[in-house]
Amino acid sequence: MNLYAIETGLFKLDGGAMFGVVPKSLWSKRYEADSNNMCTWAMRCLLVEYSDRLVLVDTGIGSKQSEKFFSHYFLHGDATLDKSLAQHGFHRDDITDVFLTHLHFDHCGGAIERNPKSDAYRPAFKNARYWSHEDHWKWATEPNAREKASFLKENILPIQESGQLNFVSSNGNFTEELFPGFKALLVHGHTEAQMIPHISYKGQAIVFMADLLPSHAHVPLPWVMGYDTRPLLTLSEKEKFFKTAVANDYTLMFEHDSVHQCGKLTQTDRGIRFDSGFDLSEFL
Repeated sequence: MNLYAIETGLFKLDGGAMFGVVPKSLWSKRYEADSNNMCTWAMRCLLVEYSDRLVLVDTGIGSKQSEKFFSHYFLHGDATLDKSLAQHGFHRDDITDVFLTHLHFDHCGGAIERNPKSDAYRPAFKNARYWSHEDHWKWATEPNAREKASFLKENILPIQESGQLNFVSSNGNFTEELFPGFKALLVHGHTEAQMIPHISYKGQAIVFMADLLPSHAHVPLPWVMGYDTRPLLTLSEKEKFFKTAVANDYTLMFEHDSVHQCGKLTQTDRGIRFDSGFDLSEFL
């Protein structure tokens, strides 16, 4: 097994939205904001290479939305999904499986593209099976008013229409082992049935944090995003996960952190804290 960080570009979101009820006087000491209170965030994916499979976890925001849509998020940086794949010797047609942690546009937008010949939507990974969770799929295709703007039908419905959609089975808090050493924790505070991949690598666990822990700056338990539909549940889910992560020395991979790709947690006399940050390649 080989693991690769796939950088798909940077975008900006309001710091208040990203840190919820935490005052800017506190969060700005940990994460930089510009003069408009906007913070830069990554849209980082994970590529898992097996001998016979190439699994992409999340796809970034993609490129098919309108210029007006993208203008709200100030996309910047030179990285793209295709460039990042190519740096590791791969092409999108090599992808055999696309695992979507959840269906918010910044996580699944790159899953679908426009057909330049017909302007219709089609899967961006023509040879891949797409994986979602049935409970989350229902949540996303029948969205509540709070999340409706994050669940864009053009990112979601063409997956099913293509016949490439598959659902991951789950029993309790975890999904089945979908691939060797690859299963996911189900969490429900950010959105219903978000899947947090846990990957066994050389006797260690690497956890792709998606939006359970968007960045190292979100480690303090009360620092929960304003986007979360059930913030108190997120707090509880973080607390349980942190204890397990420290006890088992998990390596955490951050999807949205523009400062650190990965990090570790440690137990201190003041509770569990962020220990150190590093690139995935340094760990491997």
